Amino acid sequence: MIFTGVLKKMIVENMNPIRYYLNLNEDFVDMNQMIGKHFSFKHIGNQCKSCGLNKPIFRMGFCKNCFFTSPQANPNILKPELSTAHLGIEQRDLEWEKNFELQPHIVYLAISGGLKVGVTRGVQVPTRWIDQGANYSIVFAKTDNRFEAGQIEVFLKNHLADKTNWRKMLKGENPDINLIEEKEKAKNLLPEDLLKFYCEDNKIWEFTYPLEKNPEKIKSVKFDASSEEVSGVLSGIKGQYLIFEDDTVFNVRAQEGKVVSLNIQ
Repeated sequence: MIFTGVLKKMIVENMNPIRYYLNLNEDFVDMNQMIGKHFSFKHIGNQCKSCGLNKPIFRMGFCKNCFFTSPQANPNILKPELSTAHLGIEQRDLEWEKNFELQPHIVYLAISGGLKVGVTRGVQVPTRWIDQGANYSIVFAKTDNRFEAGQIEVFLKNHLADKTNWRKMLKGENPDINLIEEKEKAKNLLPEDLLKFYCEDNKIWEFTYPLEKNPEKIKSVKFDASSEEVSGVLSGIKGQYLIFEDDTVFNVRAQEGKVVSLNIQ
């Protein structure tokens, strides 16, 4: 089977185990059914997520110009505390920023190779946690906009990690952590003006992934000047990583915007 299209982050479905789908323009590939098959990705071009042109991808699926000009690559995408739409202040495109930032957001705790704090839009629950390869997650706070969530995250970052240790996540090295206890500890750290956003719901979300075994000696592979092809026998998927039998891993999301030819045998 040969497919051609632009790489985008895989679509996920919260099932047991998580189901993954690769959307390559006209082609829609059920990745769970591909486990055990030989994959060969060949990089044949680029398509910027914003302008759609065949230009070198700089970061996050954008060419260099769009990365610094498109509202979809606004700095507050990575740093919610920089959000200004609630003040009516434009950074790149106020209407787009209002639609994105002025909606309910979630501050969460997750176990993904370790305990971490993060922020996502309410509509992204539980997709965001699955994309990060979390095994367990819990909602910590609910806010009305992105800026408020960013303020809570900034405060908690003084005490908790805010980035996923992707190697530990893929190896399944999760410490024995009681999320409800950690949530209570974090609550006790909050200043009074942020306590009003705290969420009393202690539901723990649990996720399992289509993974035969955890890789041990991880080697990350990607398209670069020395290699325009990635191949191997798919043994599992976790987060946005394809995991091959030889313990090499391929981060689909990190290669967004790359046009590929995919051969599955």
